[in-house]
Amino acid sequence: MPALGRGRYGVIDWLGMALVWATLAACAILWMVILGLAWLLWTHLRLRGEGAAREARLLAQPLPPDDALPHVVVQLPVFNEGAIVERAIASAARLDWPRGKLHVQVCDDSTDATTGIAQAAADKARAAGVDVTVLHRVDRRQFKAGALNAARERTEHGYFAILDVDYVPRPDFLRRCMAVLLAGPKLAFVQARPDFFNAGENALTRAQAILLDFHYGLEQPTRCWSGQALPFNGTCGIWRREAIEAGGGWCGDMLTEDWDLSYRALLAGWRGVYVATVAVPGELPTDLRTWTAQQRRWSTGIGEVAWKISPTLVSSGMSAGERWRAFFPLFTWLGYLLFAATFFLAVAAIAVKPSLALPLGLFTYVAYLAMGAVLFALMLAANRFLGRGTPFVSFLADFAVVIMLCIYISWASLRSLPATMFGRRRVFERTPKQGVAGSSG
Repeated sequence: MPALGRGRYGVIDWLGMALVWATLAACAILWMVILGLAWLLWTHLRLRGEGAAREARLLAQPLPPDDALPHVVVQLPVFNEGAIVERAIASAARLDWPRGKLHVQVCDDSTDATTGIAQAAADKARAAGVDVTVLHRVDRRQFKAGALNAARERTEHGYFAILDVDYVPRPDFLRRCMAVLLAGPKLAFVQARPDFFNAGENALTRAQAILLDFHYGLEQPTRCWSGQALPFNGTCGIWRREAIEAGGGWCGDMLTEDWDLSYRALLAGWRGVYVATVAVPGELPTDLRTWTAQQRRWSTGIGEVAWKISPTLVSSGMSAGERWRAFFPLFTWLGYLLFAATFFLAVAAIAVKPSLALPLGLFTYVAYLAMGAVLFALMLAANRFLGRGTPFVSFLADFAVVIMLCIYISWASLRSLPATMFGRRRVFERTPKQGVAGSSG
């Protein structure tokens, strides 16, 4: 009998072949993601003209007279953001909506001097005739989701504009987005496009802008135009109360409560719409530590939603096409997860079966090369579609940083997988804001 770990049927041979097959399976699924991303670009190009024209028609719809407009509540979630809370309240107070029908709720969970700054800013806005209320909680139960739920319970009004405190909307934000929402009785929300004040501050912000331009400027519009599930981005949008409550309200068990409610509302028969030409500038993290903390939360949160919602989507009464369109947005998380998983599986397989190093390494390398090429094409297209005008050489240099950021995101997605699968509780950490210069235009 051969010694353990030696010979044709030894444990090491079985382990090696298991790792080889696992690597090949991960690569095969990664290729499916690559093809899905290529399909996304093709779909965007195919639908771009029609989608842009439809968006223009939606935004051109007239609003009712001012005396027939509904009440709108602007919710500003705040946690220890005294540097910018005053600006956020002032920009909300400048929104063009009938004064008696505009209400601002500062959903404040702060534990520092932010609450006092917010109170002073609210007093100033009230003196100018704007209804601003600071709702301070003494605990952070369910974090941002809990703050939004608690604030909603304080009013009977039917529309909620959600703006993170670093975003500064133009005064016409409500009128443009509400025109779309009021025209669609089964619309859960209208999502505007988040933009950036400080994209050119350093190499990190430039790379983030490229990465997020792909998501906000190409991925989200294509989802909307092609009938895919449209996840809410957590800010720069307006929700209908009926849709929030049909989806069960904001859930603090998820780190990405925005994606979670989007899918629950979808399953309840509601949908969202994206308006790419309504841009709301905000702030990008300027240091690597802040960015990595943000990405850990996003990666874990989207994974939680994918893990939680997938069985429900499978067992739902949706058609095969509807189910595919609902699943497709979750491919982004799957792609990041497999990018890291394939690498570690390939390294382990080659270590155990070095005789297969060349074919296995080549197969994995080609998949990574294809993923990089598709991402480059998507991000360059988004940059051009949004009219950024970045010189090609500069874009290429910044894209090298983007690849490094994507590698970190893939590692964060893989690292969070056990906690995601087993439902380990995590603390919601809001991204610190520096208060970069900006105005509502």
